[in-house]
Amino acid sequence: MGSRGATILLSRANRIKTKLQSALEASVLEIEDVSHQHAGHSAMKGSTGQETHFNLKIISPKFDGQTLVKRHRMVYDLLADELQSGLHALSIVAKTPLEAGAK
Repeated sequence: MGSRGATILLSRANRIKTKLQSALEASVLEIEDVSHQHAGHSAMKGSTGQETHFNLKIISPKFDGQTLVKRHRMVYDLLADELQSGLHALSIVAKTPLEAGAK
């Protein structure tokens, strides 16, 4: 099978991971699919409910000097095509390496 077939078979979670890791050079990138928790919600009627809701934890040096709103905007911009094709919601924790180490 060619590379196009392989691309089609990638799960949304894998596509999200690839896009975010590549662009943000994250030292930590955790992706949790919580779609099953939202399957009965009215906004999801008619949807398969698969890979629509994710929790993300991202630690990236690219967030240095960025407000929380700008960090979230960076993530949303990187995932714009996923949001247009069925991704419904993201919960995002976005920290710099310094912030992550300051626990």
